[in-house]
Amino acid sequence: MNYNKSVCKMDKRERKTMIKSMTGFGRAETVTPERKISVELKSVNHRYLDLNVKMPKKLSFLEGNIRSLMKEYMQRGKVDVFINCEDYTLNCGSLKYNRELAGEYLGYLKEMAETFGLENDIRVSTLSRYPEVFTMEEQAMDEDQLWSSLEIPLREACRKFVETRTREGENLKKDLIEKLEGLDEKVCLVAERSPEVVQAYREKLEAKMHELLEDSQIDDSRIAAEVVLFSDKICNDEETVRLRSHIKGMKKILDESEGVGRKLDFMAQEMNREANTILSKSNDLTISNIAIDLKTEIEKIREQIQNIE
Repeated sequence: MNYNKSVCKMDKRERKTMIKSMTGFGRAETVTPERKISVELKSVNHRYLDLNVKMPKKLSFLEGNIRSLMKEYMQRGKVDVFINCEDYTLNCGSLKYNRELAGEYLGYLKEMAETFGLENDIRVSTLSRYPEVFTMEEQAMDEDQLWSSLEIPLREACRKFVETRTREGENLKKDLIEKLEGLDEKVCLVAERSPEVVQAYREKLEAKMHELLEDSQIDDSRIAAEVVLFSDKICNDEETVRLRSHIKGMKKILDESEGVGRKLDFMAQEMNREANTILSKSNDLTISNIAIDLKTEIEKIREQIQNIE
């Protein structure tokens, strides 16, 4: 089998990274005369986008806006969102006096004093502390103004969040490229070793036939036929070609910007299938060891891929 070693050389051109890690962090806050709003994001790996928003109850009506905005910046990952809002204004609530309830309290207290012959020593300060006599009611907030105040730190936190994911994505890409280069070298070793295995089998077969027949006149056509059958049985050309194709495909996917993690995961599964086939066909210790190394490296690649958005 003729094998061109040049096909094993990896394309080492510089690539512009677009991939992102699923691990990220971002924080921002805004302060106005009315309030201070702080936003914090952090995420870990997840198969899909899972947003867990924790915020004051008074902001719950904005959750739809928050989720829609965040989907502009991320596609996958389990993202925890922490929002805190601290009001500075005094008019954020109003004091309410329940006259009717205070009258009922006072009426029952007088009745108790008369019934049990007790002194009615009720004072205004005492009555005012009874439940629900005075209550604080929050005033209706301007929803548009509140969203405008929240959107600014939310977007800033998301941008910082994406920046950390992108930086980590750079590191992931470099590591994956190095692993793919090592994988490609091992595929080349398999392709180079295969013809040697066939040749060794031919020599062994000829020696065995000479030993059994004790005759130097050996039917070359029979030996050739046996060698062809053996070669077909252990041939891994298709697997090595597909593996190199998958390696090249992975490198191409690493330049894309969307759906990278899912595509790479599928590709890694295909690569593992080819490595398994090479191992199952092999009757050579060297190729078997290389195939095991291939499976190990592919598994390492798959583990890294799980961190990519």
